[in-house]
Amino acid sequence: MSTPPRPEHDGPFEVPTRWLPATGAYAELDEDAFIDGALILSIGGAQQSHVDVLHPERIFYEYLQRIAHVIDLLGPAGAPLRVLHLGAGALTLVRYVQATRPGSRQTAVDVDAELLDFVLDAVPLPHGTACEIVAGDAADVVLEEADGAFDVVVLDIFAGADAPAHLTSPDFAGHLLRICAEDGVVLVNVGDDPPLDFARAQARQLSSLAPATAVLTEAAMVDGGQAGNVIVAARRSPWPDTWTTALLAAGPHPAAVLVGLELAAFEDAALR
Repeated sequence: MSTPPRPEHDGPFEVPTRWLPATGAYAELDEDAFIDGALILSIGGAQQSHVDVLHPERIFYEYLQRIAHVIDLLGPAGAPLRVLHLGAGALTLVRYVQATRPGSRQTAVDVDAELLDFVLDAVPLPHGTACEIVAGDAADVVLEEADGAFDVVVLDIFAGADAPAHLTSPDFAGHLLRICAEDGVVLVNVGDDPPLDFARAQARQLSSLAPATAVLTEAAMVDGGQAGNVIVAARRSPWPDTWTTALLAAGPHPAAVLVGLELAAFEDAALR
């Protein structure tokens, strides 16, 4: 298959682009017209990631803000963490963890080596970032990790119910919990369309495997009538009530943090 011509752009900024053979599309990094120093990663014309290069502690996408707020609650504020990122994008969350918890040891995994090279060439990680970059399948990487190897495990690969089947299985979810420290947290981002059957199924699956599970999303999404992102958080230790209070206050608003009976109602809605 021949490579199509590069996308054309107007303006003084020369947009970095790279053909991704595995995806069959161009990746490009455009300036954010409204936030100075911020860039938007698009693949095949669809926006994938947003990174504020000048202020990596600021996150634009709401679902990533919810993930970041959970990470903020782990251990003493500012203390280094061990973080595994499955799905790299523009390495936005890697940059956030380094900015807010310097000295953290991180690993970022993406199946597309060309995308990783493109992002790192165009927007290198900040000086001092300790992050191992791995090109490979998330399942293969997880299987090789030791029990309790990470304080945080973030899975940000799903793009609806057509996600790779081997990454949606109970076996894989069990391994995510296995490699997470007992007082750590597994965070799974699920993008879904109404009625959110896939997101509910992933929440039920993690609830069946983990002692504590919560769902974080926009309040308007809880009834399943709106498309968007659902974050499923799972722990091998109890979910602190203080976390629910803190996450509801942190937003983005209007926020929903579902635990207990509210979580059960969300998970069971697709079964009725």
